[in-house]
Amino acid sequence: MNSSILIIEDNPEFLSLISRIITKEGFQTQPAHDATTGLKILDKEEIAAVICDVSLPDYNGVKLVETIKSKFPFIEIIVLTGHGSIEDGVQSMKNGAFDYLVKGTDNMRLITILNKAIEKSEMQRRIYQLEKTVSEKYSFENIIGESAALEKSKTLANKVAQTDANVLLLGETGTGKEVFAQAIHYAGKRKLKPFVAVNCSSFGKEILESELFGHKAGAFTGAIKDKRGFLEEANGGTIFLDEIGEMNIDLQAKLLRVLESQEFYKVGDSKPTKVDVRIIAATNRNLEVESTKGNFRSDLFYRLSVFQIQLPSLNERMEDLEALVKYYLKYHATKAAMKIPKTGKEFMEVLKKHQWKGNIRELKNIIERAMILCEGELLPEHLPFDFTSPVSDTQITFNLADIERQHIIKVLRHTSNNKTESARLMGIGLTTLYRKLQEYGLEVAS
Repeated sequence: MNSSILIIEDNPEFLSLISRIITKEGFQTQPAHDATTGLKILDKEEIAAVICDVSLPDYNGVKLVETIKSKFPFIEIIVLTGHGSIEDGVQSMKNGAFDYLVKGTDNMRLITILNKAIEKSEMQRRIYQLEKTVSEKYSFENIIGESAALEKSKTLANKVAQTDANVLLLGETGTGKEVFAQAIHYAGKRKLKPFVAVNCSSFGKEILESELFGHKAGAFTGAIKDKRGFLEEANGGTIFLDEIGEMNIDLQAKLLRVLESQEFYKVGDSKPTKVDVRIIAATNRNLEVESTKGNFRSDLFYRLSVFQIQLPSLNERMEDLEALVKYYLKYHATKAAMKIPKTGKEFMEVLKKHQWKGNIRELKNIIERAMILCEGELLPEHLPFDFTSPVSDTQITFNLADIERQHIIKVLRHTSNNKTESARLMGIGLTTLYRKLQEYGLEVAS
């Protein structure tokens, strides 16, 4: 960090004194006899901090603080006042000054205050850079693809990001709902606050209740101390509830209370906990249909779906396929510290003909698998068998449940019956997988 200090002081003798004190401590100084000269120096030079007289021939020092801070928010300013102008020093701090010193009495405190001012400035710059990096990482510009279907979803998400409205993201499994939720959060006014993601299908009812709302010590066996829930962790920010359609009907009532009053009761607590959270929910189910069946509260559905965004499946945005393949090749190559392999023409042709039931998540896993198997160039032989094997008319099934059942069987075979890995590859919670195994009469033992 540059340690050059700008001193704006119209008294030559006092300017020389302050400059000597600062220089002895290893700082460089930039002198200015009036505000106009000082502002020109700020435009041209890297300045760590400003020491400014409150009485200047061409500018009111109190007003100058406001001017400098509006243009250079990370530069801290120390104001010099006379005995009769302490009120100006106080007003300067209200305008953004770091501190003020009374001329002739506080000169030796200058170095201590200056070091603290520079330390604060450097910390603010680091925080800003970190926030900028995070915001850029999760920006809408980093959502890969330029298809009309994707751009429509991005445009809607960008608009709602500027508000505090609840959002319901709809779409098939693996379409990037969490990526959109993150982009909405980091493009909005809550971006400096927490973003907490919860997969509602990953927990049973009791565990999800404790994880989401927290609990008091002694609320149940094993609750040896108070626990903050995900909602409390997300206070001031955003909570993303993925697979909201899997949430137990009793917990839906507690979530509705949060939406209506921004408060909830921890498990075992008699006093409500207040929070300020934005809720973004996601599902691959038709919640309106589920509510007519009694599986999802209609009042919760209407509160969650203030603003709905439908995310396109990969099959609906195939023009983005090549860009996505290129991105994941680079992603996996960087992760594995390996060269990016060439992409054979036949390889891409097979990908284009495939029906992407698992959407982008499936593509990501397929690319990773192919890169492990290939030696320099990606070929069709590096893809799973069902990508390249011809399917006869007699093999085709049009029943959605049959297709899902067959897909689950294939994934389980691929993972040697590892249900945790199978759930990850299919982009569903482990609880959801077990429910589907029971539903389709498949083996459920671990």
